[in-house]
Amino acid sequence: MQTLLFTLGLVLFLLGLLTGFAVPALTNPRMALSSHLEAVLNGMFLVLLGLLWPHIDLPGAWKVAVVVLVVYAAYANWLATLLAAAWGAGRKLAPIAAGGHEASAAKEGFVNFLLLSLAASIVVGVVIVIVGL
Repeated sequence: MQTLLFTLGLVLFLLGLLTGFAVPALTNPRMALSSHLEAVLNGMFLVLLGLLWPHIDLPGAWKVAVVVLVVYAAYANWLATLLAAAWGAGRKLAPIAAGGHEASAAKEGFVNFLLLSLAASIVVGVVIVIVGL
């Protein structure tokens, strides 16, 4: 699991760096900057969690649950903000980054689903990690 967290963290970090190049080309550059930062920071979080991994004492199923939850949250955060930047979405849950942009109801709904589900996933995942420490 430790190597998996390292690998997925570094891949997400790289995606964040590449997203930085796309910032000016997207519909909402402010949201694109958010996507860039989310990927870079969440990539570092996954690497940090990999470094903590040997100190986490949880049953095997709980360890798998932690990895699934935090990896989903990290990648969904990057994807949600990237899609919001491309579509001009995110007005409800990220009004500052969305600015005056608003997308179709379906696109807004999908971005909102990702943002709400990743928020729940990261909170539950981090609580489990804290218990395991």
